[in-house]
Amino acid sequence: MTEKATFGAGCFWGVEYTFRQTEGVTDTSVGYMGGGKDNPTYREVCSDRTGHAEVVQVTYDPDEISYEELLDLFWELHDPTLVNRQGPDVGSQYRSAIFTHTPEQEVMALASKRALDDSGAFQRPIATTIGPAAAFWPAEEYHQQYFEKKGIVPTCHR
Repeated sequence: MTEKATFGAGCFWGVEYTFRQTEGVTDTSVGYMGGGKDNPTYREVCSDRTGHAEVVQVTYDPDEISYEELLDLFWELHDPTLVNRQGPDVGSQYRSAIFTHTPEQEVMALASKRALDDSGAFQRPIATTIGPAAAFWPAEEYHQQYFEKKGIVPTCHR
């Protein structure tokens, strides 16, 4: 039986690529979550007016990888102290966000964030938002597995 996890960590292309390479992850899809418009397009989300974050929805086998391990990878992928940006990408669609699918995921995500904040690993506080998953709107097909389709290895995430 598989489960879902949804993460926003900047541009979704590199985030998806990394999760797809992870043992125990059975599928990924890039898309949009957390905004106020049904079925938004990439252009609409990039306008920074829909409220959506670019996200990767991860399907995983909890017998092979735990949600905690996915959280660890999420934290390593990006700078979670930045507000509405990652690298050169700026706008609320690039925010750091965890969208939880169960109350257990919420508890684990909050504990993980608190532990990272308390660790002193970053000089600034963690800005990642954590909240319940909303409607997931898949991005256009050309965004799915973007780097694999282009035959390039991403360098846009840590």
